[in-house]
Amino acid sequence: MFHAAHGYERAPAPEVKEPETTTTTRAATALAPATSGLKSALRTAPKATGRDAYFDNAKYLAIVLVAVAHAWEPVMEGSRAARALYMVIYTFHMPAFILVSGYFSRSYQGKPHQLRRLLTGIALPYVVFEVAYSLFARYGNDDPSHPISLLDPYYLTWFLAALFIWRLTTPLWRIVRWPLPIALVIGALATLTPNIGADLNLARVLQFLPFFVLGLCLKPEHFQMLRRRQVRLLAVPFFAATLVFAYWVAPRMNLGWFYRSSSVQDLGWPWWSGLVVIVAFFGCAVLLSAAFLALVPGRRAWFTVLGTGTISGYLLHGFVVKAGDYWGLFESQKWLGSPVGLVVVTICATGMVTLLCSPPVRRALKCVTEPEMKWAFRQDAAEAGPRR
Repeated sequence: MFHAAHGYERAPAPEVKEPETTTTTRAATALAPATSGLKSALRTAPKATGRDAYFDNAKYLAIVLVAVAHAWEPVMEGSRAARALYMVIYTFHMPAFILVSGYFSRSYQGKPHQLRRLLTGIALPYVVFEVAYSLFARYGNDDPSHPISLLDPYYLTWFLAALFIWRLTTPLWRIVRWPLPIALVIGALATLTPNIGADLNLARVLQFLPFFVLGLCLKPEHFQMLRRRQVRLLAVPFFAATLVFAYWVAPRMNLGWFYRSSSVQDLGWPWWSGLVVIVAFFGCAVLLSAAFLALVPGRRAWFTVLGTGTISGYLLHGFVVKAGDYWGLFESQKWLGSPVGLVVVTICATGMVTLLCSPPVRRALKCVTEPEMKWAFRQDAAEAGPRR
């Protein structure tokens, strides 16, 4: 509980027998209704929680789409509609998540407490889960030769490595004159470099970089604009038109474009198409992300609290999906690829990631996702304050 500082406490009024009718008294009398109205408004105003429900809602819904898309991968083959829906989701679900991550990285300046948070909240979970996923691949998939390498992110751990790099470069993007065009050029060049190497999944890090930089450039009023009623109404037909287009191109589209981990040469396209493709995919991803964010509810809902635990849902749901793959569940249950099966997979994936984002799971995982680790860091003199 917070208590008001003594400087803001009201001093006791002096005791008087008969107030005189003075100019000051008349002014105070005239202001009384306004003061009373202000007090009433303050009493009825909602208390600030320090978090915006809109962004927690957005993070939860985005992580649900991530989990559903990962669960569809082993079972959607043969369904044109599922492939089309998968393509649409993959076009924007990670870009939207990265964009929001960039938006909340705007205040990063490399200060000691921020660097500590970067190490404990991103680097440490990356190390722990990179090793955990590699060991799971060794023993769960009966692959003893599977390497354990912190330089070669496995499965979904690439995002933590990318976020670490992006956030470290944030001060740079804050001082250059044209951050977004520069990031787009870097992303385009990454698509033209087939030998960029697998270290830290650098191709994907650079190709997704423009979305993080776009988030750094956004301001609160941009999100307010997306939440207007007119924009929300336009988002629904836009998604419908996108799904129709995706259904048309689904049989001819290489899914490698959506993963952003390969060069255009690796995908069988001429090198000069890299710039066109990266700009086109960036535009589509931004528009779909905007439509998605426009449809996110702004009020508190039953799932709002789950938005605070998306790191747990993201890092843990991969074990469940990989377990189903390693142990032959998806291969043995062919019916999961049917329309009914895809609905079942969607419901199960949604329920699974919802459970993994819940407060009890978040608290249990806090030792590796949100540890303070004060013992590992020296206290910065500037943060300690002047000695008295």
